[in-house]
Amino acid sequence: MVAAVASSWALLLGMALLMIGNGLQGSLLGVRASLEGFPTEVIGLLMSGYYVGFLAGSTLTPKLLARVGHIRVFGALASLASVAILIHAMLVQPTTWGLMRLVSGFCYAGLYVVAESWLNNQATNQTRGQLLSVYMVVSLGGMGLGQGLLNVADPGGPDLFMLVAILISLAVVPMLLSARPGPRFAALSRVSLRQLYRISPLGVVGMLATGIAQGAFFGMAAVYGREVGFSVREISLFIGFWLLGGVLLQWPIGWLSDAFDRRQMLTAVTIAAALLASIGPLLIGRFEVGLLAAVTLFGGLNLPMYSLCLAHTNDFLEPEQIVAASGTLVLVGGIGAALGPVSAATMMSLIGPSGFFWWLALVHGAIGLFALWRMTRRPARPVEEQGAYVALPPRATPAASAMYAGIAEAQPQTHDGDARARTG
Repeated sequence: MVAAVASSWALLLGMALLMIGNGLQGSLLGVRASLEGFPTEVIGLLMSGYYVGFLAGSTLTPKLLARVGHIRVFGALASLASVAILIHAMLVQPTTWGLMRLVSGFCYAGLYVVAESWLNNQATNQTRGQLLSVYMVVSLGGMGLGQGLLNVADPGGPDLFMLVAILISLAVVPMLLSARPGPRFAALSRVSLRQLYRISPLGVVGMLATGIAQGAFFGMAAVYGREVGFSVREISLFIGFWLLGGVLLQWPIGWLSDAFDRRQMLTAVTIAAALLASIGPLLIGRFEVGLLAAVTLFGGLNLPMYSLCLAHTNDFLEPEQIVAASGTLVLVGGIGAALGPVSAATMMSLIGPSGFFWWLALVHGAIGLFALWRMTRRPARPVEEQGAYVALPPRATPAASAMYAGIAEAQPQTHDGDARARTG
């Protein structure tokens, strides 16, 4: 583990700085948009723009890498991301912010593709799982630290926007000073969505709904906090404890999902998350220990769902399908994330701030009910034939899914029986 991390320290440091900046940026924009009086529906559209750009960046960056290389692409995208956040501070109006959110999403996706493919290139079969685990902690931990930085200056001024730009610029330094050559990167092929749904309906539906829920929380949590009267400090803690829960429960949930029928874990996790979300309206406007405990547990259940859906789908794939299917699932999750903020904003506009939690409860409850229905459609996959759960950060790109696939392909799996028996 130490040797694996030591060989990738520049990459991990750069990613940590990027994640801190991204975590701060997302919450800052939600708070500032509320301060400026942007309508809730408009804020939802702005936040969704990031994920639309992210999808485009995930798709187009491999072509840029093939043309000019990793280091140049990383430097160019980091510079553009720094400019985008500064323009937010200069021109505070919805149209400009919408365009800049698209640019930011595109840039961050490209930066993650570069870093994750670099990480995959430096990993071996023995260290790939360890590096992914460290990367997951760096990702969620960095975004959590970004919430704390929301308190160092007034969100109504330009200072925090400049701080985000500084963090993005600093992230380039360890990468560009690294003596290691850039990796070769091949874009992932994808199985068709229809084919993947036939293989694992629960994996596809679960990933789409998980993307919606996670996109809704990260995109609109700061807006919810503003609408119920939380201070900036309280908003940062509210989102930070959600991320902390994801770090704390990622591995216990993964261990349980390897030990039992994965569908049972999906059902239990999502229904428990729905029940926790339904507590939110009872505590509306009350910032107390009970709320922090609930949001920590909710994050601990919500954030591992991304990896659970990948692992469940992998259980029903042939080894040669894993890489292509992982790329398709990442795309499905990205589409869900793009729908998350705007759908949550619509619910909040219809019934008030409590709509934020009711929407999260509804989405998670729907996953649980669908998982229960799927259990009536086919027998359980024997536990010994399940692949290994691998912890991934929620908004990983296809490059990270290639790392996941490299681990999953190494797992011994038995796929006996006809195609119908393999349908999840």
